[in-house]
Amino acid sequence: MPTDYSITNKFGGNLAGILSEKINLVFPEFNDSHFILNVEKKCVGKTYTQRVELLADELKHFLPDNYQQSLFILTQILGEENPNETGMFTNYYWILPIGKFVEKYGLNHLEISLNAIEEITKRNTGEYAIRPFIRKYPEESLKRMKQWARSDSFHLRRLASEGLRPKLPWAPKLDVFIEKPEPVFQILDLLKEDSVKFVKKSVANHLTDYIKVNPSPTKSLIRQWAKTDNPHTMWIIKHATRKFPEIWE
Repeated sequence: MPTDYSITNKFGGNLAGILSEKINLVFPEFNDSHFILNVEKKCVGKTYTQRVELLADELKHFLPDNYQQSLFILTQILGEENPNETGMFTNYYWILPIGKFVEKYGLNHLEISLNAIEEITKRNTGEYAIRPFIRKYPEESLKRMKQWARSDSFHLRRLASEGLRPKLPWAPKLDVFIEKPEPVFQILDLLKEDSVKFVKKSVANHLTDYIKVNPSPTKSLIRQWAKTDNPHTMWIIKHATRKFPEIWE
Protein backbone atom coordinates (compact mmCIF):
# COMPACT_ATOMS: atom_id res chain seq x y z
CA MET A 1 0.00 0.00 0.00
CA PRO A 2 1.48 3.41 -0.95
CA THR A 3 2.30 5.87 1.82
CA ASP A 4 0.03 8.93 2.01
CA TYR A 5 2.03 12.12 2.47
CA SER A 6 -0.95 14.46 2.10
CA ILE A 7 -0.62 17.41 4.47
CA THR A 8 -4.42 17.54 4.64
CA ASN A 9 -4.57 14.12 6.25
CA LYS A 10 -2.22 15.24 9.01
CA PHE A 11 -4.92 17.62 10.26
CA GLY A 12 -7.53 15.18 11.47
CA GLY A 13 -8.01 12.76 14.32
CA ASN A 14 -4.27 12.08 14.47
CA LEU A 15 -3.50 15.74 15.19
CA ALA A 16 -6.40 15.90 17.63
CA GLY A 17 -4.68 13.05 19.44
CA ILE A 18 -1.36 14.90 19.54
CA LEU A 19 -2.99 18.03 20.94
CA SER A 20 -5.01 16.02 23.46
CA GLU A 21 -1.93 14.30 24.82
CA LYS A 22 -0.15 17.60 25.32
CA ILE A 23 -3.17 19.39 26.79
CA ASN A 24 -3.95 16.62 29.27
CA LEU A 25 -0.51 17.06 30.83
CA VAL A 26 -1.38 20.62 31.91
CA PHE A 27 -5.19 20.42 31.97
CA PRO A 28 -6.32 16.90 33.00
CA GLU A 29 -9.99 17.87 32.77
CA PHE A 30 -9.74 18.05 28.97
CA ASN A 31 -12.19 15.61 27.38
CA ASP A 32 -9.73 14.08 24.94
CA SER A 33 -11.90 11.22 23.70
CA HIS A 34 -14.80 13.45 22.68
CA PHE A 35 -12.44 16.03 21.21
CA ILE A 36 -10.76 13.44 19.01
CA LEU A 37 -14.08 11.86 18.01
CA ASN A 38 -15.57 15.23 17.04
CA VAL A 39 -12.58 16.11 14.89
CA GLU A 40 -12.58 12.70 13.20
CA LYS A 41 -16.27 13.00 12.31
CA LYS A 42 -16.21 16.62 11.16
CA CYS A 43 -12.96 16.66 9.19
CA VAL A 44 -14.21 14.29 6.46
CA GLY A 45 -14.29 16.06 3.11
CA LYS A 46 -12.68 19.23 4.42
CA THR A 47 -9.64 20.96 2.94
CA TYR A 48 -6.40 21.58 4.78
CA THR A 49 -7.34 25.14 5.80
CA GLN A 50 -10.84 24.05 6.81
CA ARG A 51 -9.35 21.35 9.02
CA VAL A 52 -7.02 23.80 10.75
CA GLU A 53 -10.04 25.97 11.53
CA LEU A 54 -12.07 22.96 12.65
CA LEU A 55 -9.37 21.99 15.14
CA ALA A 56 -9.31 25.55 16.47
CA ASP A 57 -13.10 25.55 16.82
CA GLU A 58 -13.08 22.23 18.65
CA LEU A 59 -10.36 23.51 21.00
CA LYS A 60 -12.65 26.44 21.75
CA HIS A 61 -15.50 24.02 22.48
CA PHE A 62 -13.57 21.73 24.82
CA LEU A 63 -11.34 24.23 26.62
CA PRO A 64 -12.63 26.58 29.36
CA ASP A 65 -14.97 29.36 28.25
CA ASN A 66 -12.57 31.98 29.58
CA TYR A 67 -10.22 32.93 26.73
CA GLN A 68 -7.38 33.93 29.01
CA GLN A 69 -7.49 30.59 30.81
CA SER A 70 -7.67 28.63 27.56
CA LEU A 71 -4.81 30.60 26.06
CA PHE A 72 -2.68 29.95 29.13
CA ILE A 73 -3.25 26.22 28.68
CA LEU A 74 -2.36 26.32 24.98
CA THR A 75 0.80 28.36 25.43
CA GLN A 76 1.96 25.91 28.08
CA ILE A 77 2.07 23.08 25.54
CA LEU A 78 4.17 24.86 22.90
CA GLY A 79 7.44 23.34 24.08
CA GLU A 80 10.96 24.41 23.20
CA GLU A 81 11.57 27.12 20.62
CA ASN A 82 12.55 26.13 17.10
CA PRO A 83 16.30 26.80 16.81
CA ASN A 84 16.23 26.58 13.01
CA GLU A 85 14.97 28.62 10.08
CA THR A 86 13.19 25.51 8.79
CA GLY A 87 10.80 23.02 10.35
CA MET A 88 7.82 25.22 11.11
CA PHE A 89 5.52 23.16 8.88
CA THR A 90 7.15 19.79 9.56
CA ASN A 91 8.25 19.52 13.18
CA TYR A 92 5.86 22.19 14.47
CA TYR A 93 2.85 21.84 12.15
CA TRP A 94 0.69 20.78 15.09
CA ILE A 95 0.80 24.37 16.43
CA LEU A 96 -1.15 25.77 13.45
CA PRO A 97 -4.59 25.26 15.08
CA ILE A 98 -3.36 27.17 18.15
CA GLY A 99 -2.48 30.13 15.94
CA LYS A 100 -5.91 29.90 14.34
CA PHE A 101 -7.48 29.79 17.82
CA VAL A 102 -5.80 33.10 18.70
CA GLU A 103 -6.72 34.59 15.32
CA LYS A 104 -10.42 33.71 15.68
CA TYR A 105 -11.09 34.11 19.38
CA GLY A 106 -8.49 36.50 20.74
CA LEU A 107 -9.32 39.72 18.94
CA ASN A 108 -10.81 41.38 22.01
CA HIS A 109 -7.76 40.49 24.11
CA LEU A 110 -5.00 42.40 22.38
CA GLU A 111 -2.07 42.19 24.80
CA ILE A 112 -2.24 38.52 25.74
CA SER A 113 -3.01 37.53 22.16
CA LEU A 114 0.04 39.38 20.83
CA ASN A 115 2.11 37.73 23.54
CA ALA A 116 0.79 34.34 22.40
CA ILE A 117 1.50 35.11 18.73
CA GLU A 118 5.03 36.02 19.76
CA GLU A 119 5.51 32.60 21.33
CA ILE A 120 3.76 30.74 18.50
CA THR A 121 5.97 32.26 15.83
CA LYS A 122 9.14 31.13 17.60
CA ARG A 123 8.06 27.60 16.76
CA ASN A 124 5.56 27.69 13.91
CA THR A 125 4.35 31.03 12.50
CA GLY A 126 2.17 33.94 13.60
CA GLU A 127 2.01 35.58 10.19
CA TYR A 128 -1.66 34.67 9.70
CA ALA A 129 -2.86 35.14 13.27
CA ILE A 130 -1.49 38.68 13.49
CA ARG A 131 -3.42 40.07 10.54
CA PRO A 132 -6.85 40.61 12.15
CA PHE A 133 -5.08 42.45 14.97
CA ILE A 134 -3.33 44.72 12.46
CA ARG A 135 -6.70 45.59 10.95
CA LYS A 136 -8.37 46.32 14.29
CA TYR A 137 -5.39 47.79 16.15
CA PRO A 138 -3.03 49.19 13.50
CA GLU A 139 -1.07 51.54 15.77
CA GLU A 140 -0.69 49.07 18.62
CA SER A 141 0.27 46.29 16.21
CA LEU A 142 2.89 48.44 14.49
CA LYS A 143 4.39 49.36 17.85
CA ARG A 144 4.79 45.69 18.77
CA MET A 145 6.12 44.77 15.34
CA LYS A 146 8.79 47.46 15.60
CA GLN A 147 9.89 45.76 18.79
CA TRP A 148 9.95 42.42 17.00
CA ALA A 149 12.04 43.93 14.18
CA ARG A 150 14.74 44.71 16.76
CA SER A 151 14.49 41.33 18.52
CA ASP A 152 17.38 38.92 18.95
CA SER A 153 15.01 36.20 17.68
CA PHE A 154 15.11 35.86 13.90
CA HIS A 155 11.64 34.32 14.09
CA LEU A 156 10.25 37.56 15.50
CA ARG A 157 12.22 39.71 13.06
CA ARG A 158 10.74 37.70 10.20
CA LEU A 159 7.23 38.08 11.63
CA ALA A 160 7.68 41.86 11.72
CA SER A 161 7.93 41.70 7.93
CA GLU A 162 5.88 38.66 6.97
CA GLY A 163 2.84 39.58 9.06
CA LEU A 164 2.53 42.97 7.34
CA ARG A 165 2.81 41.72 3.76
CA PRO A 166 -0.16 43.02 1.75
CA LYS A 167 -0.31 39.91 -0.46
CA LEU A 168 0.69 37.11 1.89
CA PRO A 169 -0.05 33.73 0.23
CA TRP A 170 -3.02 31.81 1.69
CA ALA A 171 -4.27 34.96 3.45
CA PRO A 172 -6.78 37.71 2.61
CA LYS A 173 -5.25 40.90 1.24
CA LEU A 174 -4.05 43.31 3.92
CA ASP A 175 -4.85 46.76 2.55
CA VAL A 176 -4.46 48.83 5.74
CA PHE A 177 -1.21 50.47 4.65
CA ILE A 178 -1.24 50.06 0.87
CA GLU A 179 -2.04 53.69 0.10
CA LYS A 180 0.30 55.03 2.79
CA PRO A 181 3.01 52.41 3.29
CA GLU A 182 5.49 54.61 5.18
CA PRO A 183 4.86 52.96 8.60
CA VAL A 184 5.52 49.55 7.07
CA PHE A 185 8.62 50.81 5.24
CA GLN A 186 9.98 52.06 8.55
CA ILE A 187 9.83 48.50 9.87
CA LEU A 188 11.39 47.06 6.72
CA ASP A 189 14.16 49.63 7.06
CA LEU A 190 15.03 48.10 10.43
CA LEU A 191 15.43 44.74 8.69
CA LYS A 192 17.21 45.71 5.50
CA GLU A 193 20.66 44.65 6.75
CA ASP A 194 19.56 41.44 8.47
CA SER A 195 22.05 38.63 7.95
CA VAL A 196 19.57 35.75 8.33
CA LYS A 197 18.23 34.47 5.01
CA PHE A 198 14.88 33.57 6.61
CA VAL A 199 14.38 37.27 7.37
CA LYS A 200 15.93 38.61 4.18
CA LYS A 201 13.66 36.49 2.00
CA SER A 202 10.59 37.81 3.82
CA VAL A 203 11.69 41.42 3.37
CA ALA A 204 12.38 40.79 -0.33
CA ASN A 205 8.99 39.15 -0.84
CA HIS A 206 7.39 42.02 1.04
CA LEU A 207 8.97 44.54 -1.35
CA THR A 208 7.78 42.44 -4.29
CA ASP A 209 4.23 42.67 -2.91
CA TYR A 210 4.48 46.46 -2.72
CA ILE A 211 5.92 46.70 -6.23
CA LYS A 212 2.62 45.15 -7.32
CA VAL A 213 0.21 47.15 -5.13
CA ASN A 214 1.90 50.57 -4.89
CA PRO A 215 4.98 50.76 -7.11
CA SER A 216 5.88 54.44 -6.90
CA PRO A 217 6.92 54.74 -3.22
CA THR A 218 8.37 51.23 -3.37
CA LYS A 219 10.62 52.20 -6.28
CA SER A 220 11.83 55.20 -4.30
CA LEU A 221 12.57 53.03 -1.27
CA ILE A 222 14.49 50.47 -3.30
CA ARG A 223 16.56 53.14 -5.05
CA GLN A 224 17.38 54.62 -1.66
CA TRP A 225 18.45 51.23 -0.31
CA ALA A 226 20.51 50.59 -3.45
CA LYS A 227 22.93 53.37 -2.48
CA THR A 228 24.44 51.07 0.14
CA ASP A 229 27.11 48.46 -0.36
CA ASN A 230 25.73 46.24 2.41
CA PRO A 231 25.63 42.70 0.96
CA HIS A 232 22.44 41.73 2.81
CA THR A 233 20.56 44.79 1.56
CA MET A 234 21.79 44.13 -1.95
CA TRP A 235 20.62 40.49 -1.74
CA ILE A 236 17.16 41.68 -0.67
CA ILE A 237 16.97 44.19 -3.54
CA LYS A 238 18.13 41.67 -6.13
CA HIS A 239 15.62 39.06 -4.96
CA ALA A 240 12.75 41.57 -4.76
CA THR A 241 13.27 43.06 -8.22
CA ARG A 242 14.37 40.01 -10.19
CA LYS A 243 11.09 39.98 -12.16
CA PHE A 244 10.66 43.77 -12.30
CA PRO A 245 13.43 45.36 -14.39
CA GLU A 246 11.21 48.42 -14.81
CA ILE A 247 12.06 49.37 -11.22
CA TRP A 248 15.38 50.71 -12.50
CA GLU A 249 13.95 52.69 -15.41
